[in-house]
Amino acid sequence: MGSPEAQGPPEEQHLGPVVRRREQITPGTTDQRLLDTEGGDSAWVHTDPWRVMRIQSEFVEGFGALAELPSAISVFGSARTRPDSAEYEAGVRIGKALVEAGFAVITGGGPGAMEAANKGAREAKGVSVGLGIELPFEQGLNPHVDIGVNFRYFFVRKTMFVKYAQGFVVLPGGLGTLDELFEALTLVQTRKVTRFPIVLFGSAYWGGLVDWLRDTVVAQGKASEHDLLLFHVTDDVDEAVSLVTKEVGR
Repeated sequence: MGSPEAQGPPEEQHLGPVVRRREQITPGTTDQRLLDTEGGDSAWVHTDPWRVMRIQSEFVEGFGALAELPSAISVFGSARTRPDSAEYEAGVRIGKALVEAGFAVITGGGPGAMEAANKGAREAKGVSVGLGIELPFEQGLNPHVDIGVNFRYFFVRKTMFVKYAQGFVVLPGGLGTLDELFEALTLVQTRKVTRFPIVLFGSAYWGGLVDWLRDTVVAQGKASEHDLLLFHVTDDVDEAVSLVTKEVGR
């Protein structure tokens, strides 16, 4: 073998599964960059490959914390719901009723409607779970959460909501609640998940959205009439629990 210096620059460079050619070839090797501490550069912790490891670790932590949960229902709703409101009280009643029906309760772990559902679950001596998210404004997990996991990435958190729940109950909420709702609807519509009931609680709040879906989205052929059957709307706590219980075979 000749010395590396005598061989000239390589025509092709293999870095694990990545192939680099011509001007895209980088100097040195991956091991060299790992073991070389000159300069003390810490920028690597902010690179995309390192983010992949963080994402992986979040999945591992989430799976580990939630793998032994009993059957569960995810309850969504606004963090801005006031504790003295009828919506908050409905959230407490829903949390209690779900536990009495044999479910654990999973929420986003924040205040408002999420806190209400966790409070109801805890008062009924059930399993109360909160899946928090890192935000610019500190929110933290509400005091009624018994198992809590905080995530950096929304998409990892949303995976946990779906993977460890048998259905959704959606209280009035804002953009985050809508995001979670339409994520679930899309997964059911595309058959990425099966037997996944979605219940919208509060007909006065959700009525305008349902009308728009029917009169605009479906009417213009952007969705089918059958897609309106992917969810239920109710104002009754017992009916909400009955709908998720029936659809998951309880």
